Amino acid sequence: MCGIVGTLAQSPVNQLVYDAMLLLQHRGQDAAGIATHDGRHVFMHKAQGMVRDVFRTRNMRALPGHVGLGQVRYPTAGNTHSEAEAQPFYVNAPYGLVLAHNGNLTNAQALQAELFGVDHRHINTSSDTEVLLNVLAHELEQVTRGGTLQPDDVFAAVRGVHQRVRGSYAVIVLIVGHGLLAFRDPHGIRPCVLGVMVTPLWWRVNRWPWKARVTRWSVTWRQVRRCFAPCKGRCTRRCVIRRPSVCRACLNTFTWRDPTRCWTAFRCTKHG
Repeated sequence: MCGIVGTLAQSPVNQLVYDAMLLLQHRGQDAAGIATHDGRHVFMHKAQGMVRDVFRTRNMRALPGHVGLGQVRYPTAGNTHSEAEAQPFYVNAPYGLVLAHNGNLTNAQALQAELFGVDHRHINTSSDTEVLLNVLAHELEQVTRGGTLQPDDVFAAVRGVHQRVRGSYAVIVLIVGHGLLAFRDPHGIRPCVLGVMVTPLWWRVNRWPWKARVTRWSVTWRQVRRCFAPCKGRCTRRCVIRRPSVCRACLNTFTWRDPTRCWTAFRCTKHG
């Protein structure tokens, strides 16, 4: 049980992500991390401890950018004492991916062996999040094959992840130079919702946050647009499938759902 949040805006997002993580603190107290992107570089800070202890003023100043994501960790897999397993995780190819994840992979060990033996990717920790990140990176690499990344390629890679990964997961990914990606497992076990902060016209800012919990959403975001329902079929730009998957949500963590639609969102930083 972890808490994840991702947001993009036309102004710096470090404080937005921090405030959202404070509201998600009840979902994880072991570690916290934030990653941001300013159009050229990825900035990241993560450590063990509560959000208020991990992020000081100097750390927040070192997180510039108009797109970012964060995570509060409640360890249910991997090494609970390793700061290296705090999220988000980063991999430089393809494009540069930063991933935050809530859930558990039941076939993580088999995937790790497959990644090393077949995909030629090395996993440096015992975290199933790093396994999930490298599976997604491999699938993206396979569908693009060195070409320009298109939204349809992103959703094709997500379909590949669904085919290989077993377990429960809600995922937010920052694709460097392209935008944010969010998706859930085919059964919708872990929660994730999309919301928008509507600001005055003189400010002209639309902020698109994705969170793994809707409790106290109204404190930070004014509109909840939709819940990410299970995604298992053919994906379009917002992944609406003709035959909705069966929703098997975890009632312990899932507080709101709309199982009639399937949404895998890809929000582009260039074109909105």
